[in-house]
Amino acid sequence: MNTLLSVLHLRKCFGQRCLFDLDALTILEACAYVLTGINGSGKSTLLRILAGLETAEAGAASFLGKAVRLSPYPQEMRKTVIYVHQHPVMFSTSVAANIGFGLAARGQSRREIICAVEEAMDWAGIGHLRSSDPLALSGGEKQRVALARAKVLKPKLLLLDEPTASLDGTAREQVIALIPSLTAAGSSVIMATHDRDLIAARAVQRLKLQDGRLQARQNRMRLA
Repeated sequence: MNTLLSVLHLRKCFGQRCLFDLDALTILEACAYVLTGINGSGKSTLLRILAGLETAEAGAASFLGKAVRLSPYPQEMRKTVIYVHQHPVMFSTSVAANIGFGLAARGQSRREIICAVEEAMDWAGIGHLRSSDPLALSGGEKQRVALARAKVLKPKLLLLDEPTASLDGTAREQVIALIPSLTAAGSSVIMATHDRDLIAARAVQRLKLQDGRLQARQNRMRLA
């Protein structure tokens, strides 16, 4: 597999406190990863750094085989790296308008947006909610809207911060079931999580933040 993102000597400090100091981080194309660690270990911070929402010290880095610097955040990454917060922000319009927001901001035609949004809603199983106000949705429905909104942008790297936290059993299963199709479509996915089912999922690589360092381990079987 080809390397999507590689960063050497990634270091994040807050004053005199060093949150983490990672020798190397390598993300392969079309692969799923779970990022684990105790609360306060830096999981969300790492995702935000990779999304360009926070700064950090970094050595050599590459994205899609091209040398880049993480600060200022490169335009080629801004277009293809998408971050989904644990509690995604929703606009009080409609589900369809929320999903199409990023495409409209990119200047896509109305016809292209309608087609992409319909496809994404079918994928996420939320077509029946197209005209609903997202602020009135359940937590699981909001997560699926957020994933659909990210998917239409065709990300190379999708960063999910606790995507199943606070969801009930059915909602969790619905969200987890969407992950394999993202990697099948060519996206790499990193999920910061404490969810045991996600951590144990087949063919998911585990990245564990512990004592400021990163440990990697791969589950053997395929994600399903």
